[in-house]
Amino acid sequence: MENTFFNQVFRDDEGKIVLGQPPNLPIIVWIVATLLKMIFATGQINTGLELIAFGALFTWAWEELFQGVNYFRRALGLIVLIGLIVSKIQ
Repeated sequence: MENTFFNQVFRDDEGKIVLGQPPNLPIIVWIVATLLKMIFATGQINTGLELIAFGALFTWAWEELFQGVNYFRRALGLIVLIGLIVSKIQ
């Protein structure tokens, strides 16, 4: 396989094109916490769920940034990580 820009960005070590993957534990936790936040819209439970959702998505982004299977997944992790930080600053 040629070492082209496309291959470096979108292919994993096995040569497969990887844009998305099955959800891993941090993404599942983030989804569940986000859905539960819609049910518990106010109060301490909502605050706790917000922290759990943030922590789970932060963990996913950090893992993708440093352990992503290709440069696309690593860039996706960086974008989500920056978005999370910016959302908390504002």
